[in-house]
Amino acid sequence: MAAWRTLVLFIALAVASPVRATDAKPDSALPQPQIQESSKGDRPIANLLPQPATMDEPAPLSEKAIDPARFGKRPPDMAYGAYQRGLYKTAYDLALVRAQNGDPAAQTLVAEILSRGLGVPLNAAEAAKWYQRAAEQGVPEAQLQYALLLLDGRYVKKDEKGAHALLQAAAAAGNPLAQFNFAQLLVKEDPGEAGIVRAAPYYEQAADTGLADAQYAMAQLYANGAGGKKRDDAHARKLLELAARQNYDTAQIDLAQFLIDGRGGPRDLKAGFRWMSTAARGGNVAARNRLAKLYMAGIGVDPDPIQAAAWYVLAKRAGLIDGQMEDFMAGLTDGQIKDAIKKANRLP
Repeated sequence: MAAWRTLVLFIALAVASPVRATDAKPDSALPQPQIQESSKGDRPIANLLPQPATMDEPAPLSEKAIDPARFGKRPPDMAYGAYQRGLYKTAYDLALVRAQNGDPAAQTLVAEILSRGLGVPLNAAEAAKWYQRAAEQGVPEAQLQYALLLLDGRYVKKDEKGAHALLQAAAAAGNPLAQFNFAQLLVKEDPGEAGIVRAAPYYEQAADTGLADAQYAMAQLYANGAGGKKRDDAHARKLLELAARQNYDTAQIDLAQFLIDGRGGPRDLKAGFRWMSTAARGGNVAARNRLAKLYMAGIGVDPDPIQAAAWYVLAKRAGLIDGQMEDFMAGLTDGQIKDAIKKANRLP
C-alpha cells in the first residue's frame, strides 16, 4: 500500500503526540496520514521523527508499481491480472468469489479495491472486514492495514493491543511500512529513551528497504545520538540525502541546513540553497521561510530582497510569522513590497 494511505503516528523523540483523525462519514476513505498543525513560527525541526513523505494522490497504477506479494503468497491469478491492467470491477468480481471461499490473497485484493473505491463504490467499513479476514490468515499487508484501522477506531472498535500484535507480526514478516509504523507505535507507548531504543531496529530495517520516512527517522537518531546510536553526523547526512532524493520535504530542509552548516561533511552553500529551494517549491511552508532568509542574506545565492520578500509572503499566507522576516519586510519600500507580491503570485 502506498505511503500516502498509511496512517503515520507523529512522535517527537521524547514526547508522543496524539494523531488527530478527521471527522469520518459513512463509507469515507480509510485512515489517511495526518499533517501536524504548523506553529506560527519557523522553529527547528531537527528533533522530530518522520512526517509523511507526501500527501499527493497516488500515481496511476502500472504493472511495475504493483507488487503481487502484497496480496499474500498466492496472488488471485486472473483477478490480480485484471487489477494490474486497471480493470478494477472485473478484478473485484473475480476476487470476491475466491475471497468468500477463504482465499487470503483474494480477501486482501477485495479490501484494497473497496478501500480505494476502484471501479466500485468506496466502502471502508466493508474493506475493514476483508482486511481482518486476510490478517487472521497471516497476510502482512492485511495485518498492517487492519492494525491501522484498530488504531484509528472509526470502522472497527479501537484496540491498541491488537494493533500492536498485528504490526509486530507484519514487521517481522518484512513489511517496511509495518516496520516503520510499529517503531512509531513503540515510541508512542514508551515516549522515553527506552522506547526509542526498542524502536530503532525497526526504523533501521525499514530504512534499509529504502523507505524515506524510516531513512529520515534514522537520520534523526544519528544526528541526536538517540535510540542507542552514537552521534554520527556524516551518516545522518547520508540518510537525509537518501530521503531527500525521494522528495521527502522535511529531509530536504534538514539536508539543506546540514550543507549550509558544514555538518557531517564539507560546507556547500549552493547545494544547500538548491535543496531548500526544492522543498520550498514543493510547497513546504517552513522551507519557504528559510529560503526567504537565504535570499535575504545571500547564502548560496546572490542577495535578492525581492525574492526574499516574495518567498516570505508565501510563507506568511500559510500562517507562518517570523519576527526576523517581519523586521526585514518593514525596511522595504512600498515599490519593493509591490514587486514582491507580484512575484509571490507567480511562484509555485
